[in-house]
Amino acid sequence: MSIEENKEIVRRLVAAFNKHDVALLDELIASDFVDAPNTPFELRGLDSFKKFETNFIKGFPDYHETIDDIIAEGDKVWVWLSVTGTHTGEWNLFGIPLPPTGKKITYSVINVWRIVDGKAVERKSLRDMLDFFNKLGIIEPTEKAKKLFPENDR
Repeated sequence: MSIEENKEIVRRLVAAFNKHDVALLDELIASDFVDAPNTPFELRGLDSFKKFETNFIKGFPDYHETIDDIIAEGDKVWVWLSVTGTHTGEWNLFGIPLPPTGKKITYSVINVWRIVDGKAVERKSLRDMLDFFNKLGIIEPTEKAKKLFPENDR
């Protein structure tokens, strides 16, 4: 597939996430898909990925990704995303149910997708999870951190 076709697959993935169309992932994600390989939270297979996305959509029903930049070379597509959502549903974080906080989240993500034969076979991500967990109140900054990084309205 061409670089432009691979980028279009990633654009379609982002559109599916934004529409909360988990069924569309059958067309875009390979059955042997691997997400975040070699980490404790690795997802393996299409069904595992769909379950993860369904859980996230349940917790953040207004979840939305905006593509800020997209670059491709060979079978890889890099995409920089701005993500927003409001935690209004129960969300299961790695086996721990978190009741809704009503808090709005915003964070940035860089995903590197590997596309083979028109489907995503792998994704590696870099996310600002510290800020994400802080905004949800899952973690609290120390007094020193509050002085160094005062709250701001981003």
